[in-house]
Amino acid sequence: MIQRHHQERNSADCYKHLASLIDHTRLRSFPKALEDYLSTLCHFDTILMVTFKKSLRPIILHPSDPAEQSPTLRNYLSKAYVLDPLFNSIQAGNTPQVSRLVEIAPDSFETSEYYQNCYKNFDLVDEINLIIELNQGVNCSISLGRKTNLGTITRAELHRLQEAYPVINALVRQFWLSQSQEYVKYEKSDSAMKQALNTFGSGVLTRREQEISGLILQGHSSKAIASMLNISLGTVKVHRKNIHTRLNTSTQSEIFTLFLAHLNELEAAAASA
Repeated sequence: MIQRHHQERNSADCYKHLASLIDHTRLRSFPKALEDYLSTLCHFDTILMVTFKKSLRPIILHPSDPAEQSPTLRNYLSKAYVLDPLFNSIQAGNTPQVSRLVEIAPDSFETSEYYQNCYKNFDLVDEINLIIELNQGVNCSISLGRKTNLGTITRAELHRLQEAYPVINALVRQFWLSQSQEYVKYEKSDSAMKQALNTFGSGVLTRREQEISGLILQGHSSKAIASMLNISLGTVKVHRKNIHTRLNTSTQSEIFTLFLAHLNELEAAAASA
């Protein structure tokens, strides 16, 4: 009886927040109302709502208050996102509608320099992502982060998110139709970021070595790179050895440092142009 009463109360809270969410669909306050609704479906410590569009940097929809944006989040939005598993999965067009980051991350993600120098600072043990296609070429991601005190998401919580996804998808799309112009004016080109990946090691590395260095930076192991490029593991190891020789490096960390220096040079050149 007590358990049934508890479930009925939770359902009532869920419907109450859903009604509020519908009322906010055409208002700038929608993202906060969405956060309140999602909190009735699962527990989370952090929430991040951004849009991704090809050739443009991510636009943050929530939290919009700079005071709520950590230095790690600002670093992610300005530069580091280009190496993020979620961003690259969206770019490849193969991200599930609802998924955990561990399901889409490269096999050596936690040993990558991006993880060690950026993502690790978010202090999350689990991340659940809801991906919504707003229109052609524009996607919205809602990332729910869980820290140690919550642990990984439960099967029941994940099921509730999956069940609610069609409603969330429809409401977020309606919100974007009415409010997109308020956000797109803040769009900034990410040409320097894309150019950095495409030109890193130019004149020193071969095109294939450049491709492999980019996959290394994203956190893919040699075995995964071999599978992705349909080449042998031995060939990948030879390429990695050549990359270190040509760049005069010996660790992945040194490659990451060179990549950031290359990116900073491109951004400085773009700013002075």
